[in-house]
Amino acid sequence: MADQQNSLRRPTSTASFIQKLRQHAPNSTQLVGLATLVISGGILLLLTGLTLTATVLGLIFLVPIILISSPIWVPLGTLLFIAIAGFLSFFGFGVAAAAAVSWLYRYFRGFHPPGSDRVDYARTRMADTASHVKDYAVEYSGYLHGKVKDAAPGA
Repeated sequence: MADQQNSLRRPTSTASFIQKLRQHAPNSTQLVGLATLVISGGILLLLTGLTLTATVLGLIFLVPIILISSPIWVPLGTLLFIAIAGFLSFFGFGVAAAAAVSWLYRYFRGFHPPGSDRVDYARTRMADTASHVKDYAVEYSGYLHGKVKDAAPGA
């Protein structure tokens, strides 16, 4: 009798495993999500394989044609590349020039566009440097003039 009571109180290891499994069992939403993931993953894997197969077969059949007609394609590709690069460069430089003119217009109108403080600082530094060079030249011009007379006393 005591054995029966102990067995009723303590679940067996199989029963406890099944009970834990039921507690962690996924619900129907999770099962549908898993099924969707498996199906879409399989479809994408199939499409990847088909794409790779078609690419390899296309290269196998088209490489001889490309090699035979390469004397036509190489100059044509080069010409096309140069034309497209020139076109994009032309419009790129045009946009850059328009932006520069717009910035200069705003700067000279006094609207202080971004970066105008750096331009003002550079302008004052150049003016200060020119002033220092001028002062230095005036100060030492007499010294150099005297040295020239020493080098050529008859001059």
